[in-house]
Amino acid sequence: MRSEIPGSLWNRPEMITALRSRAMGRVLQLVRQYAGLSQTAIGSRIGMSQGKVSSIMAGSHHVTTLEVYERIADGLQFPDSARTALGLAPRHISAGDGSPSGSPGTLRPARSVERDPRPGEDSAVRRREFVGLTGSGLFGAILATAGTAPTPMAGSALNDLATVLTEPPAAPAGPADLTRLSAAVVAAKRDYQACRYGDVLTMLPPLLRSLRAATASAEGAHQREAHILSAEAHHVAASILIKHGDKGLAWLAADRSVHAAHQTEIPLMIGSSARIITHALMDSGHHRAAATNAGIAARRMNAALIQPTDDDLSVYGSLLLRGAIAAAEDEDRHTTTELLDEAEQAGRRLGHEGNHMWTAFGPNNVLCHRVNAAIRLGDAGTAIDFARRVDLDALPINERKATLLLDATRAFLMWSRHERALHMIRAAEQIAPEEITGRPSTRRLVGDLVTTGPITVRREAREFADNLGIAV
Repeated sequence: MRSEIPGSLWNRPEMITALRSRAMGRVLQLVRQYAGLSQTAIGSRIGMSQGKVSSIMAGSHHVTTLEVYERIADGLQFPDSARTALGLAPRHISAGDGSPSGSPGTLRPARSVERDPRPGEDSAVRRREFVGLTGSGLFGAILATAGTAPTPMAGSALNDLATVLTEPPAAPAGPADLTRLSAAVVAAKRDYQACRYGDVLTMLPPLLRSLRAATASAEGAHQREAHILSAEAHHVAASILIKHGDKGLAWLAADRSVHAAHQTEIPLMIGSSARIITHALMDSGHHRAAATNAGIAARRMNAALIQPTDDDLSVYGSLLLRGAIAAAEDEDRHTTTELLDEAEQAGRRLGHEGNHMWTAFGPNNVLCHRVNAAIRLGDAGTAIDFARRVDLDALPINERKATLLLDATRAFLMWSRHERALHMIRAAEQIAPEEITGRPSTRRLVGDLVTTGPITVRREAREFADNLGIAV
């Protein structure tokens, strides 16, 4: 008799965690444990040999393409909740006119997500419909922004950064030039927000060495200023290491940022560095701890906000946003909504789009985080609805614009709208090429388009990848 996989398995926390991290070896282990299926039986369902199943479960072979994810999901009959957790489109979706094509209660795209044009329609018509889907000016405004040539994240630069983060401090060579160091920190933050990651990686190692010496040699108010600069520079280092996927070094840099911030005894600096430790916790898979950390830090700031400045509101709101994303990753919808709503109130109090304390915080940034949270919760249609409401021209930094477009790419991939996903990732590349060429997660998006799209999209996606030098 063919063994059935219990429906309760897909709701187990360990299964949800494995699906969201695409740890297919762990998924198959859980199926074997709770369904009693042998490796041979699992292989027969998903079209793989027993040896291949064994290697995936042992971790010696990793699943990397959506084609194989689809094969496993279909063979093991994933319910829609499991498919969306894995990042795949659900099977039961709307027919496009608002009427369900599946059973009641199944996940369906929002009504504003229009149907794809019929095969053979003129490409100009398809482009016009795409622009209408994604909001007034969303696509055209981004493509009108000239891109710059990508500067890859060189391995030597990352090695230099690793060295400076782990080496013992050198003896101070003399009085620190804090004015020069302050200008260097501002340049690093500005280049990071402009997505010039190669330039940031080049400047960080000597800057961090100089700041370490400065904090050791300066005294009084000058030492406090050196600690402020150290907290901000290590914040940048942790952010760029998170983008590169180096969790260990990112955590070390985040910890250095928090330590320096506490040395200042300035609540605003402590709250600012709490953002990066939250991000590092989340990147390491500690989503609940990340949400808790951000919530506590935000509450402490709020208690002290009697007459908040723009800097105060921006850091406070950004902490709430980081906590909301961590809660969404933990599938805590209530906390996610609560924190996003509080951040929206902070955005209204601020009253404009700004970049105070390098947060890029404002009402539109809150909408961007609603998009990201909806994707993490598997609500692609909701994500696209929020994306339509964002005024891209109002977002103050390229990094935030590119992140929004990449989130929209993921949402369209979840619904198997490959052509629209390709349009989005091309738009992101126009303004932030290093977001595509330098980050493992976005390179995987390009690979997903190449391997899972229809033939015409695959061809264009492969050309896109080849032009950027991305191996797929």
